Amino acid sequence: MPEHNFIATAPAGVEPLLAAELAELGAATPRPARGGVAFQGPLELAYRACLWSRTASRVLLPLAEFPATEADALYAGIHDLPWEEHLAPDGTLSVEFSGGGPGVDHGHYGAQRIKDAIVDRFRAGCGQRPSVDARQPDLRIHARWRDGQVTVNLDLSGDSLHRRGYRAATVTAPLKETLAAALLLKAGWPAIAAVGGPLLDPLCGSGTLAIEAAWIAGDHAPGLLREHWGFSGWLGHVPALWNRLLAEARERRDAGRTRIPPIRASDRDPKAVRAASINAGRAGVADRMRIECRDWTGVEPPPGPPGLLIANPPYGERLGDQDELGALYAQLGDRLKARFVGWRAALFTGNPELGKRMGLCAVKTNVFHNGPLECRLLQFQVEPDFFVDRDASDQRARAAALARVVATGAEDFVNRLRKNLRHLERWAAREDITCYRLYDADLPEYAVAVDRYAQWLHVQEYAPPPSVDPARARERLERVMAALPAVLEIAPDRIFLKVRQRQKGASQYRKHAEQGRFHEVREGPARLLVNFTDYLDTGLFLDHRLTRRWLREQANGRRFLNLFGYTGTATVHAALGGAAHTTTVDWSATYLDWARRNLDLNGFHGPRHELIRADCRQWLIWTRDRYDLIFLDPPTFSNSKRLEVTFDVQRDHVELIRQTARLLAPDGALIFSTNARKFRLDTAALTDLRIEDWSRRTLPLDFARDPKIHQCWRLARP
Repeated sequence: MPEHNFIATAPAGVEPLLAAELAELGAATPRPARGGVAFQGPLELAYRACLWSRTASRVLLPLAEFPATEADALYAGIHDLPWEEHLAPDGTLSVEFSGGGPGVDHGHYGAQRIKDAIVDRFRAGCGQRPSVDARQPDLRIHARWRDGQVTVNLDLSGDSLHRRGYRAATVTAPLKETLAAALLLKAGWPAIAAVGGPLLDPLCGSGTLAIEAAWIAGDHAPGLLREHWGFSGWLGHVPALWNRLLAEARERRDAGRTRIPPIRASDRDPKAVRAASINAGRAGVADRMRIECRDWTGVEPPPGPPGLLIANPPYGERLGDQDELGALYAQLGDRLKARFVGWRAALFTGNPELGKRMGLCAVKTNVFHNGPLECRLLQFQVEPDFFVDRDASDQRARAAALARVVATGAEDFVNRLRKNLRHLERWAAREDITCYRLYDADLPEYAVAVDRYAQWLHVQEYAPPPSVDPARARERLERVMAALPAVLEIAPDRIFLKVRQRQKGASQYRKHAEQGRFHEVREGPARLLVNFTDYLDTGLFLDHRLTRRWLREQANGRRFLNLFGYTGTATVHAALGGAAHTTTVDWSATYLDWARRNLDLNGFHGPRHELIRADCRQWLIWTRDRYDLIFLDPPTFSNSKRLEVTFDVQRDHVELIRQTARLLAPDGALIFSTNARKFRLDTAALTDLRIEDWSRRTLPLDFARDPKIHQCWRLARP
């Protein structure tokens, strides 16, 4: 049987586990790479990977790689490939495209060009053409165009491999099956199960961890319940080989059922227990598990050898506040120390600082990503040698840190920080605000802005003038960074520092790093993703909090337009307020994707929520739509090379406002805002509009010390 190159994809952090799986399946030299693992072997190996890999997202068969300098070259390269070897003329296909190049600036158009090239080749060769089926095609094609190179792959898996086929019921924030399996493998479950050790999940949700644990212990192929695959309609498919592998997998499943050790899953939510029971039944392991409605504080180890307790507790803002979660982790740690000595425990958390509340020292920490959130698997050996007095440890660490800071001469900063905290913390709790400005150069010698985002801090140092000794400025900044975790009781790895200088052009939007780490925060009813490392700004302008709230309150049943939409936070609020339709326009594909993810996070999808990549000024010229509510927040200045002309908000605001106001419905409202401190609205040139200065009205309490942070107006037709 001929050898092929294959790629198995997986989320960041899972690649080593996937490589080990592929080696066990027979791959000679699997090579971990960013986003997956490359491997070689016969078609049977790819079939086995589809059927047996517990951690892979997809299995791809690379078809070609070729250079392309523009859209026609992309079309020609695809057209030249022998598609008749892979797809019948009357078959169906779908195309997923990423990246881009000259002439192709978004994924939908790139996929369309590839589809056209394939269809045209069939039409020219045999007079027939395949059709498109996005749901269950005979051939699923993945293409990427990056740095002038196009890679083309066939997707042998079809739907993502995390879709095992047993999840009929779900709960809030479920784990993907592939991630659950990866956590179990990393926590050592196969070895524990092999000697009969039990597994407990006291926060089971829809039962994913427990079901995957049963399948691992029982040698159940994770793909055995799936009925359709990406290779099912592929002309290279060998049904006899596949059927043989299925028969072998069924034999192994039947033989392995008796080897499943005791598995206990429980949750205090009856809906979660019902969901877990339904899913376990569909997975064929309901008779091998005990699923109970029980508060996790009452969990008990079953008789017999020690085993593994594994759980995926709530992460923070999404499912519970910090005080409740801190108590949950502390009580869980106390339960482990009292009843589970000799066991191993593993907690998967997006808030590893809370893990310290357990009073146990983690013996291993592994980084995984749950969607866009960076999370950690904390592994514990429940033995007295690893027990920690959490309260005494916390108190000693804070006292020592504060003593060091005060000794350096930063007592004034510490006192001001405490004063602000007393004032703002009560206000934030009363108003249900989790993200706010805590300090903004209140003391000139400590020229930083400190923003609190739930359990994270974003610190911006204002670049000192040339008259200030750089060594002196650096020393003061070091005092600030030492004081913050001690006073605010936030771990240093949750504090992010940037230097803020006067920005020119589009520099405020340029990347500062490539970490790609997103964190979820809450603003009122909105769930939003922020990034503390990659850009100067985080993706959430805190000074616009009141403006976004007003937009949400006014949006019900109205058409909303967000120009220069950035990460779509205003759009999310409008959608949550019941907007009939939202349109978000921005030139940046990065920020539009961020906006899409924010909308997805809040459950908004589909054509009612348009995301348009365009130069806002050009888009305003040709659009004819009307809107009831418009938010216009342009940059102060832009000289992006991608745009034909520069933009200066002072110079160009009259024309921009006029063009935007043209789209207002008769009773519509336009909110115009700018952060340009020296900006002056030319009211004399806008006499045909009713103008109200809302700068004070939209200034939050935490920014009251700096009233020039933004200016804001409400404009409407007379």
